[in-house]
Amino acid sequence: MQRLLTVILACLGMVGALAIDTYLPSIPAIGREFQVGPLAVQQTLSVFLFTFAFMMLFYGTLSDSFGRRPVILIALAVYTLGSLGAVFAPTFGVLLACRALQGLAAGAGSVIGQAIVQDRYAHDQAHAQKIMSHIMMVFGLAPAIAPVLGGWLHVTFGWRATFVFLAGFGALMMLLVYRGLPESLPKEQRHAFHGVAIARNYLKVLRNPQFLLLAMAVGLAFGGLSLYIGSAANFVLVILKLPETAFAWLFIPMIGGMTLGSAWGGKAAARIAPANMMWLGFAIMITGGAISVAYNSLFVAAIPWAVLPLAVYTFGLAVAMPAIQVGALALFPDNRGLAASMLSFIQMMLFAMVSGLVAPLLFDSALKLACGVLAGLAASFACWRLSLRVAGPAPLG
Repeated sequence: MQRLLTVILACLGMVGALAIDTYLPSIPAIGREFQVGPLAVQQTLSVFLFTFAFMMLFYGTLSDSFGRRPVILIALAVYTLGSLGAVFAPTFGVLLACRALQGLAAGAGSVIGQAIVQDRYAHDQAHAQKIMSHIMMVFGLAPAIAPVLGGWLHVTFGWRATFVFLAGFGALMMLLVYRGLPESLPKEQRHAFHGVAIARNYLKVLRNPQFLLLAMAVGLAFGGLSLYIGSAANFVLVILKLPETAFAWLFIPMIGGMTLGSAWGGKAAARIAPANMMWLGFAIMITGGAISVAYNSLFVAAIPWAVLPLAVYTFGLAVAMPAIQVGALALFPDNRGLAASMLSFIQMMLFAMVSGLVAPLLFDSALKLACGVLAGLAASFACWRLSLRVAGPAPLG
């Protein structure tokens, strides 16, 4: 049962990742079809990410009031409809609107999945951290597979085929959740949906400096991924001079490192203290970031050397982040859904800002990208260290 739960929650997290990564090889073709420039096409990613982040702010609270399963099922239905709309989009404006609809719905599973883990394993934080690591390991398959699959779909059937695939995946997940995911929040433990009370709870979370710093640490560390994801088309097609079917050169090392780190971290969680896991993870990330800067300072970017340091970085990311996420959610034991929403919202807003605003400034140079990753990591480390010195207010009760 635990293994099935892990697979379902990881697949729910894949919904958003697939919507981000599968269509990346098609970005130039979308621009040609609708006769818009690269910066305009980049907005199909930015719009998705901003709406994705915005709605993440509310999914946890909705699930605290109405239950985990109903909210996930409704969101999957909306996501599937948005994907079908993109398949038949007659104009670029309609495509943007469908991407916004996808974004609004895609985050339910990843947010509520964190709350489900806390519902089931609140009594054993080490086990919760282990489950989160396993979820990250399975989830990591999506960004590795998606751009490769998207490239072949694009080459074989055209860019609209990627959205056919996304619609099919959304429908499959609806069936899987309906048949295999039991409700984890009993009715007697749900909160009444009152706007004033909900706003008060959000305010209490925002007033907890330790939570905010931990959330910033997570978001800024993941910024390294978002920088390369936002720059993927330019990095692969222009900097590395590879074809649309070669996105695996970027994503497999990047996600492979995360998968291995998650597998190792899940096993190590029982014997290594969370604080030591965080120190170790940051040390590995710093090593990967420094190697990347050094290589790109001395050589012209080429495979495999330009992407191997990313595997080191994401290995460290997977070691450190589950412990930070579990620690942040543990600050609010009676409002886990709300806390998961806020954590995911902050993380995805930073992801969206880096992908949509920072990446276009850096994606013409492999060295600039490497320096951007290291700068974000330095900010993440500073937030984490500062969080250890800050005592937030009492948890929500």
